[in-house]
Amino acid sequence: MFRSPLSTFGRTQLFCGAHQPVRSCLLKRCQSFKRLHIRSQPQKSTNESNFQWHWVIGNGSKHNGRAKRFKERAVLKSATGKAIATLSLAGATGAGSYFYNELEEMFNHAVMVSERSTRIAVAAAKCFDDYRQVLGTKFDTEDGRQKALSECHKRCAERTYKVLEANAGIYIKMGQHLSAMTYLLPPEWTTTFIPLQDQCPVSSIESIRELFLKDMGVELEEIFSEFDTVPLGTASLAQVHKARIRETGDEVAVKIQHPSLAEFIPLDLKLTGLVFSAIDRFFPEYPMMWLYHELDSSIFVELDFTKEAQYAMETKAYFQDKKGLTALRIPTVKWAKPRILVMEYITGARPDDIKFLDAHNISRNEVSVCLSHIFNTMIFTPGVRVHCDPHAGNLAIRPLSKNERGPWYNRGHNFEIILYDHGLYRDVPLDLRRSYSKFWLSVIDSDEAGMRKYAKEFAGISDDQFPLFATAITGRDYHTAKSSIMTRRSKDEMKKIVAALQGGLMPSLIQLLSGVPPVVLLILKTNDLTRALDECLKSTLGPERTFLIMAQYCARTVYAEDREKLRQISIFNPKRMIGELEAFWKFFNRQSKVKFFDVTLWFTNILHL
Repeated sequence: MFRSPLSTFGRTQLFCGAHQPVRSCLLKRCQSFKRLHIRSQPQKSTNESNFQWHWVIGNGSKHNGRAKRFKERAVLKSATGKAIATLSLAGATGAGSYFYNELEEMFNHAVMVSERSTRIAVAAAKCFDDYRQVLGTKFDTEDGRQKALSECHKRCAERTYKVLEANAGIYIKMGQHLSAMTYLLPPEWTTTFIPLQDQCPVSSIESIRELFLKDMGVELEEIFSEFDTVPLGTASLAQVHKARIRETGDEVAVKIQHPSLAEFIPLDLKLTGLVFSAIDRFFPEYPMMWLYHELDSSIFVELDFTKEAQYAMETKAYFQDKKGLTALRIPTVKWAKPRILVMEYITGARPDDIKFLDAHNISRNEVSVCLSHIFNTMIFTPGVRVHCDPHAGNLAIRPLSKNERGPWYNRGHNFEIILYDHGLYRDVPLDLRRSYSKFWLSVIDSDEAGMRKYAKEFAGISDDQFPLFATAITGRDYHTAKSSIMTRRSKDEMKKIVAALQGGLMPSLIQLLSGVPPVVLLILKTNDLTRALDECLKSTLGPERTFLIMAQYCARTVYAEDREKLRQISIFNPKRMIGELEAFWKFFNRQSKVKFFDVTLWFTNILHL
């Protein structure tokens, strides 16, 4: 309900110190009557009906009491009238100022809404027209068509990039997501959006202070003795500042949400939905509403930093005793509010900074192995959620000194992998995890029939769709995916995949992905990001090691399922004993291969190969 600013002002401001002089005047005048003896002498004037009161200080008279009370009322009435007049004027001024500020804010908001909407509408119209012209043109040669289409991709990607960067917020988030979809989008699009991973617009320190005061009820300086006004880093939804807690002296990283998000998120979601809806209408072969639905279902979870704190603490607790396997470290959360998160300050270099790794004598092979263990543990372990945004900007490598590594007889890695941004996690259902495990074991064994069977179970993929799906999920050419997945991906193979997408497979792939469960899309994204990180590290052991580590987790999942089924058979039944031996042998065989590669890795590091 709308409340008049004037009525609010009149009820509250007198007692809030805004008009302290008026209140003091009233109190002083009332108290002065205690010291006055009042005597009245009516004086006749030219008009006998009029008279004046002369107030004198003296010994008083018999009418003192009555006159005194009358005068008290008169003075109080006069002073009150002045106070009311003053308050009315102040209230009117306050109301005018309030309405002016409200109108100014409404006007500014309307202008910004118009600007954001116009940017999107203009860019979308230009991109639609650009593609319409290129796709509708008949070219003399296929090379000419591919060149024109590539140039169109680049123009539209750069045009879209400018809009995403200008509108910021969830548009940056969407750009980051698109930059990782190398299995789906042309390279002209994905490479153009890469800067959005860690070069996002910065919110002003004034707006950050205002948000902190609003959410915490105190100024920054009351909580922090030091606060670096220049952010350490800026992401799509927040920026991080280095600070020191006044009470404890702890050095911390303060993650603060961009203040403008609360104002524009609902509008931006609607605009994004309209754009994707328009794509569906004008280019039905490119259904993109699934991407909008995924953004709509996840964005409000990511905007609640208390959820992020919960996910971070749960992940930290699970991996606490697995540092030897993963080298993972999650910054400790100090406290969290929906828009403010304070955590332990830990820094490092990006995992794809090869020069940094070599300078600190950090094995790229070890880093690659640890990354594989981290994300495979999340995907295949019951009760552990999957981090769904593991791009290079959310990971850091921190060198460890000898003292930090522990005693010589139990010395671990000479580095830690820091994982940031825990806002987006997903639970993988048990049935999906089991079918997904069997699918990857079939891929590693080059069992095409098994691949088709389990792809249908966990993603609903038909036989006609399977060749394209196999390419998307493995990042390999279909013939390679079904025969020799453990070979290194060559440049020629990548060119074939890109050419196939540009040659007409892109619409089919988008339609395929629009029908798979959302959690499968997020697993695809996680796999693709970790695969890209692994290739950036240029590990000397090749892709065999990555797939064999995955096979270890898949085998463990299948072994647990086999044993669960066998427990339903009587312990005295020979079928159970035979089944137990078969299940254990398959599991042992997989584990042995992984152990062999672990030994190979160890010798490689010792010999610095």
